[in-house]
Amino acid sequence: MVKQLNPKEILEANIASGVTKTEAGFLKLILLSFMAGMFIAFGGEASNLATFSLITSPATFGLGKCLAGVIFGAGLMMVVLCGGELFTGNCMIFTAVLDRKTTVSKMLRNWVIVYVGNFIGSVFVAYLLSQSGQFGAGSDMLGAMTLKIAAGKCGIDFTKALIMGIFCNILVCLAVWLATGADSTVGKIFGIFFPIWLFVLSGFEHSVANMYFVPAGIFAKANASFVSLSGVSAEALANLSWSGFLINNLVPVTIGNILGGAVFVGAIYYAALKKA
Repeated sequence: MVKQLNPKEILEANIASGVTKTEAGFLKLILLSFMAGMFIAFGGEASNLATFSLITSPATFGLGKCLAGVIFGAGLMMVVLCGGELFTGNCMIFTAVLDRKTTVSKMLRNWVIVYVGNFIGSVFVAYLLSQSGQFGAGSDMLGAMTLKIAAGKCGIDFTKALIMGIFCNILVCLAVWLATGADSTVGKIFGIFFPIWLFVLSGFEHSVANMYFVPAGIFAKANASFVSLSGVSAEALANLSWSGFLINNLVPVTIGNILGGAVFVGAIYYAALKKA
């Protein structure tokens, strides 16, 4: 009978997983990261669809975020249970580097390939959804809110985006940590559910999720009805571009995600459980 792992055993399992991930071939990594990007995008799409009417009103905004958190976690559940390579979770490969089981160069190779694969998978879903007509749901209000959410993410201050990225990946990596320790599918689902619920409800920033949210908004920007209904200012609309996404959101959020997963989860648990 498989038993639930204790924290030290979870750390050892994570180190072993990090070694396996850094030794994986390019084709395996790019395909599984593409799938993971799609899974996270599906979570983002569904959470937007379920909550767009709630988050338009201050009176129901918190309820909308709460519901979004309930739904979004399905993305990470699919990554963990179906098989996928997710950049944010792979930030904990750093534990294998600290344990001298792999090298920094191998870790960076994994991160780059997986990051690119996650991006392709997320944008693939965003583009196809924009062509499907789904953003027209709710008399075009889904498209308008998709655009508004994306514009808001491209207008976040660098420092705030960095901090929100740190907080996000602390919770995402703790979700993976809990799932690693669970001894059943149900246990893994519950282990993932609550930390992801917290991160979405809190509005923290996830680089791979934003690879869906912002491109979806950029594609929605081409529809005049969505733009009109969104109420987004001309300045914010101008910032909603591929360059604006990269500079104003993706770079600081990615740095924050790395710090949150590699340092605040991986390195701290390594120091506490392996060296202390």
